[in-house]
Amino acid sequence: QVHLVESGGGLVQAGGSLNLSCVASGPIFNIHNMAWHRQAPGKERELVASITIYGVADYADSVKGRLTISRDNAKQAVYLRMDSLKPEDTAVYYCNADISEMIASDSTSVEYRDLDVWGQGTPVTVSS
Repeated sequence: QVHLVESGGGLVQAGGSLNLSCVASGPIFNIHNMAWHRQAPGKERELVASITIYGVADYADSVKGRLTISRDNAKQAVYLRMDSLKPEDTAVYYCNADISEMIASDSTSVEYRDLDVWGQGTPVTVSS
């Protein structure tokens, strides 16, 4: 079964920095778009940043210039570098990826299915 596991959340003062990591595991054939979402208390989950398999990134307006998404395809990982953090960045951060899960393979073909996979979330708290 395919999993995403986040790490790196914690408590930081306003203006500080954090690095989040997310690693995929399991029978993976390919990983397509990867993204970070967040959900603040009492609010809906929102997309923070996304990155294609080719490394093309996109950001929510609220985080542009402060957060940087990157990925390492060989390590099946996506990262979120967060700088100049603000109290309003406080939320649970979730990793999300479009993953082709390998079902079976032989010397000539691969059978797979496409999944929308989510991690369990890592909390980030920014104190003022």
